[in-house]
Amino acid sequence: MVPRLKELYIKEIQPSLKSELGLKNLYMGPKIEKVVINMGLGLDGNDSKILKSCEEDLGKITGQKPVITKFKKSVANFKTRKGSNAGLKVTLRKNKMYEFLDRLVNIALPRIKDFRGLSSNGFDKFGNYTFGVKEHIIFPEVSFDRADKVRGLDIIIVISSKQKEHSFKLLEKLNFPFIKKGDN
Repeated sequence: MVPRLKELYIKEIQPSLKSELGLKNLYMGPKIEKVVINMGLGLDGNDSKILKSCEEDLGKITGQKPVITKFKKSVANFKTRKGSNAGLKVTLRKNKMYEFLDRLVNIALPRIKDFRGLSSNGFDKFGNYTFGVKEHIIFPEVSFDRADKVRGLDIIIVISSKQKEHSFKLLEKLNFPFIKKGDN
């Protein structure tokens, strides 16, 4: 079954972006290639019990088993050892990516306390968008009672566009709640 957001993108968003941006064909428009979700654990990465519970939570949120990331260097100030566990990451593509984005925008982001919108400063020079979420318990898949500690997530949306403006227009059409210029 085709995800709701993917169907909306193909039928409505892609043609409207083509006309708005003055592109020659549909496939020149911006497209989401993948979504990467990262959860840094720091010193808690060495505790196998905490690592397992975070792995389960991230697996429930994304619908895919996370990969354990390792430190590349030893840094004494941060008390890290080369090769020890740093955190977890998941890369979503195709249908799972669209399902995750749909749940993120319509269910999880509105559940954030005192949420005013996402900053438009999260775009890099390649048109990709990055933002952080301070609490992983905003997702309904994670039980608030079972979570031992509230952890943050970094969400990176990789977009095929080379311009920030085109990427911004795409995410706006996908109902991402950006802060308007006049709002404070």
